Amino acid sequence: MRRNKQWDVNKAMLLSRLFQFLHCAGKACAIPFLTLYLRHLGLTASLTGIIMGTKHFINLAWAPLSGYFAKHYNKRRVVILSSLLCSIGAGLLLLLIPPADKATMTRYCNISAFAGFGLPKTAEDTINYSQLGNTTMTVHAFTTLISPTALSKINTKHIATAGAGQTLNDAILATAAASKHEVKRIAHRQSHRENHKNEEGADIPDNSDSKRSVRSRSLKTGSAHGQKPTDVVLEVQHQLFFLVLMAVALWEVLSAPLEWIVDDGLYEYLDFVDATDGYSRQWIWGYLGAACSACGVGLLVSNLDCLLNVHIHRSAVHFYSYAILITLTLLTGTFLPIHVNRKQEQTNKVLKALHLISNDGRATLCALTAFIVGAVGSAIENYLFWQMQEKGSSEFYMGASIAITLFAEILLSFFSDKILKTVGQSGTVALGMLCMAVQCLYYSFLWSPWSVLPIQSLNAFSSGALWWALNAQCEDVSTPGMERSVQRVFQALSLGLGAGIGSLAGGFIASRFNLEVLYRAAAVVLVIWSVAFLIVQSRIPRQKRVNYSRLLAADNSDLSDTETDQERDWLVNAMKDEKENNSW
Repeated sequence: MRRNKQWDVNKAMLLSRLFQFLHCAGKACAIPFLTLYLRHLGLTASLTGIIMGTKHFINLAWAPLSGYFAKHYNKRRVVILSSLLCSIGAGLLLLLIPPADKATMTRYCNISAFAGFGLPKTAEDTINYSQLGNTTMTVHAFTTLISPTALSKINTKHIATAGAGQTLNDAILATAAASKHEVKRIAHRQSHRENHKNEEGADIPDNSDSKRSVRSRSLKTGSAHGQKPTDVVLEVQHQLFFLVLMAVALWEVLSAPLEWIVDDGLYEYLDFVDATDGYSRQWIWGYLGAACSACGVGLLVSNLDCLLNVHIHRSAVHFYSYAILITLTLLTGTFLPIHVNRKQEQTNKVLKALHLISNDGRATLCALTAFIVGAVGSAIENYLFWQMQEKGSSEFYMGASIAITLFAEILLSFFSDKILKTVGQSGTVALGMLCMAVQCLYYSFLWSPWSVLPIQSLNAFSSGALWWALNAQCEDVSTPGMERSVQRVFQALSLGLGAGIGSLAGGFIASRFNLEVLYRAAAVVLVIWSVAFLIVQSRIPRQKRVNYSRLLAADNSDLSDTETDQERDWLVNAMKDEKENNSW
């Protein structure tokens, strides 16, 4: 067979890095902020946990299945481009779902940024007159809605009648006093209107908001038919929940095949041209893209008004940014290097990987650890921004926390081999879990908008170093050609099954108790399991398989000058060790 085609490896690596950068940048614009958007829509923690758990379960089942069919029918590029194109529309589909009520979209925004939209407030309508002498007037949020027209008339009328000879303090005092009486009059009138509306079920027109959502009309209809208000509210929330669940599930079904297929296509391409050395560092470009986009979109959103118009919250910018970056990824995907492997595999590598893990005690323990870490990690990620928001954090601090996390992992990755040799695999896993426990405990005591930022650097150990140790265990247990399959089983147990169950459990705990209890419980679980892991791991004999393909690719520079010729003959030693391990 003639091989006239020229393989430009450098160009292929450049395109794959650009694709990885843009795709991870697009995901980082929306996915980390998804639970925050669900909160703005009016969903509770438990319902949010169910949605996120469903998302993880779909990815767990559909990603490998779609990857298999794409390879079997030789349609990888078609599936990649279709997935990118459809995921753009599926992501924007969430913006068509209206919130449970208008107040939920603006509850955590700055009151002064949207006074013209007629928003309900929570505090008492009290005016602190004791501070007016120092030209400072503290007006707490009103309990009722004031249209901007009425409020402007109040201020203009009474400031004009203050008189030219009065001081600024007198003018402010007169305006505040008159405004207080006017506000009470408006509050009484609107309270009477709401009571009449609840009793008669009639829709009294309101100039401040002429449009009514479908769920608002259903709430009034339910009240008119004698249903309890709490039952009607639950019905509205359940309608919202099912709409969001279907939208998120569709989004995940369309986007789940992408990463799996791209990863397979790139690895097989590099393996075909014998250039797999650069494959292990591809993730760095994805992390760089995610860090830059998360921080950038967070800064952009935090500088916008709470509502872009009457019905669009500023959180929609996350999904618009996602659509733009995924469109650029789509253009790059048309040139993405993908090797067409004509040879069909005869064995199921997933089943073989499961067999390898189950036959090794240390690998089984590490797999269980990956599951626990994934469950706890999903609970942390799902509700961390909720906790930050309650402390007054804006989207900028949230994006900055993601950027610090990813940059810390990138920097520490250059010392991964040294850390594993110094601390050992078991010690690194335990260290990572203890660092994650410290993070969870710290999250439960946040005190300011920026207080989360210093602790994020620990993610280099709680996520980065921990997974380096788990991947090293995968290499120890693997036979030649099975390393990636074993690693994928670990990732499926952690980021799929563990994350799904952790989302469900985390949502229930956060809804039943609070976020502080959730994080402290997660810290306790991690500490207990890290101690148990060290104890059990020390009692399991180490059974390291000899991977001859890795030994052949080893660099002679790894050998020290003090080694004898007999010690340098690695093949002899490897065969001798394997013979001893297999002897009775």
